[in-house]
Amino acid sequence: MLSHRVPGVSPTAQRRLSEVRLLACCVGLVALMALFPLRAQDLVAGQVAPDFRLLDQQGQAHALTDFRGRWLVLYFYPKDDTPGCTTEACAFRDDLRRFHQMQVALVGISVDSVDSHREFARKYALPFPLLADQGGKVASAYGALWSLGPIRFARRHTFIIDPEGRVARVYRSVKPAGHSGEIIQALVALGAGEAP
Repeated sequence: MLSHRVPGVSPTAQRRLSEVRLLACCVGLVALMALFPLRAQDLVAGQVAPDFRLLDQQGQAHALTDFRGRWLVLYFYPKDDTPGCTTEACAFRDDLRRFHQMQVALVGISVDSVDSHREFARKYALPFPLLADQGGKVASAYGALWSLGPIRFARRHTFIIDPEGRVARVYRSVKPAGHSGEIIQALVALGAGEAP
């Protein structure tokens, strides 16, 4: 990266100026993400959920077909160990007993690596699968991928998938705090955990 030397400014101050410029670029990219969501045609309730096969933080493969016959909450999130993503993941962790009582599987997906997921899961004791979608193919299939050149993020979207593999509910405007409770209420309304 080219650095612009400012005459009469110390190297430390110039380094800080470079860091401020980098931060400003990052903030600008986040603003662009909000203004110009790049995603495939949105999935709607009733559609068949796109298939996937990805590795979790332990290196174990998970596919959509593994969850046939039970409800699945599939949530996409931007980045491991960032404030909003940590808030969301820890809330799901804290409510996991309720999900289990309803016989609902919970899976997180981002474009981070298996190693990144392993560290994130270890740091916050996250006992559910975090799938590594490094190419962004699954996020794209669900309309949850944001990309600008080489920069890619999974947008914070959640899908409730029914036992037959169809999308039952879609959440595209997710606020990390309180989202787990919102999903539990939806699952109850959908009859998850009730005998057929």
